[in-house]
Amino acid sequence: MLASYRLLLADDHTLLRLGLRKMLEDEPSLTVVGEAGNGLELLDLLRRYRDIDLVLLDISMPHLQGVEAIPLIHRLSPRVKILILSMHKNEKYLCAAISAGAHGYILKEDSDTELLPAIAAVLRGRFVISSRFAEKYQEDPVGICREEHPSRGSVLSPRERQILQLVAEGITSKGIGEKLNISKRTAEHHRASLMRKLGANKTADLVRYAIQRGLITPPTS
Repeated sequence: MLASYRLLLADDHTLLRLGLRKMLEDEPSLTVVGEAGNGLELLDLLRRYRDIDLVLLDISMPHLQGVEAIPLIHRLSPRVKILILSMHKNEKYLCAAISAGAHGYILKEDSDTELLPAIAAVLRGRFVISSRFAEKYQEDPVGICREEHPSRGSVLSPRERQILQLVAEGITSKGIGEKLNISKRTAEHHRASLMRKLGANKTADLVRYAIQRGLITPPTS
């Protein structure tokens, strides 16, 4: 990589971000412009910095999961590349990221050998997949994912997915309104819409339904 590229890191583990920043900034062509500990912070950074080339994104984050953040990232910065760096080896998460519009998926445990080559490839316009999945998915990842892991929850809007994650974290309608800069009444309307669309009778049912169907990952402690 001879050109200069600007990156954002999004992961809720501070020590991991520090390690990633050191690894990336040892590369003369890469500059880490900012770090986010959750999806909402990442969107704020993208509004602040309009010339980002790549987002290195975790899937499991508080307030807004990585997969739910992907379409919002594309809306804010259509040209930015998105590389998922995840602990999840389950193909469900791989396909969710691909279907949402990620440009690559690498496992954290393999980052010492695969991350920098993956970043270089994604910045050159290639799709990259972890070696753990490559044999099965490399040739046609989107087609295989569509066949084996059909999209679930596609009836939900990006805003509803965002609110679903906050509900799963136990945040009240008032708290959701404050985080998303919407009224408590609007947040309650979205909650009611989620209950109706997902066929849930109470919040616990809604969260359980969403986790079981891969719409969100269980909140981390």
